[in-house]
Amino acid sequence: MDKNFSRVPSDIFPPGVCELIVTYKKKKEKREPIVSSIDASNFAHTHLYSEGMIEYAEYFYILLLDRVNRLFAYKQISQGGLAGTVVDPKLIFQTALLCHASSIIMIHNHPSGSLKPSEHDIQLTKKIAEAGKVLEIAVLDHLIVSTEGYYSFADEGFI
Repeated sequence: MDKNFSRVPSDIFPPGVCELIVTYKKKKEKREPIVSSIDASNFAHTHLYSEGMIEYAEYFYILLLDRVNRLFAYKQISQGGLAGTVVDPKLIFQTALLCHASSIIMIHNHPSGSLKPSEHDIQLTKKIAEAGKVLEIAVLDHLIVSTEGYYSFADEGFI
């Protein structure tokens, strides 16, 4: 038996259920704050979506920021097909809470190239922003990106 799994289970998790362990260590490099939707879009286009990926399938990410809006991590939440992806708010906030994020920015792409938010995009944004208020994790923006540019829910007054 692997010695990493030979520990006695906790009181919360029954035998056979793995506990989630997160290692949290920030790099010492200087990080610039993300202060606008343009900053977030530039990061998405240069770091999250590689050549051809933005038109291949829909991917949903969150950027994790500290108290002064410096990006310290990002996480892919889901990957879907050409027409959409399923986003579970619990996964968004689990990641944000475990990483001690002060705020988040959500980003997903539309493979079609359209920057118009769907009704589902609008409802999801409102739902996540409200949950963020309860948890004291600010949802700063939600971007839709494509090869045509980006759409910012914050810039358009939805957040």
